[in-house]
Amino acid sequence: MSMDAVFRALADPTRRQLLDSLHARNGQTLNALCAEMAMTRQAVTKHLAILEEANLVTTIRRGREKEHYLNPVPINEIAERWIGKFERHRLDALSDLKKRLERED
Repeated sequence: MSMDAVFRALADPTRRQLLDSLHARNGQTLNALCAEMAMTRQAVTKHLAILEEANLVTTIRRGREKEHYLNPVPINEIAERWIGKFERHRLDALSDLKKRLERED
């Protein structure tokens, strides 16, 4: 799995929507995912294939259907590589400040 493949997969809003759907309810079938999308079954299948190639989605076959599961590991690796070492302390400080300000309101 390359980070380039992950970035390419995440660049598309439809694929991000599929990932959000799996985050909300993991283990969905193609039919369940298609019900939430305004596109053909074939288009959803193509997007899922790209997500699988990037290792962002894994599948388990149950009888005649495949259940799709979110794999958060590649996203975590990106966060650690690109956010963790550069911005983690600043982001934590900003998050703490935001929480304090929300409590004061």
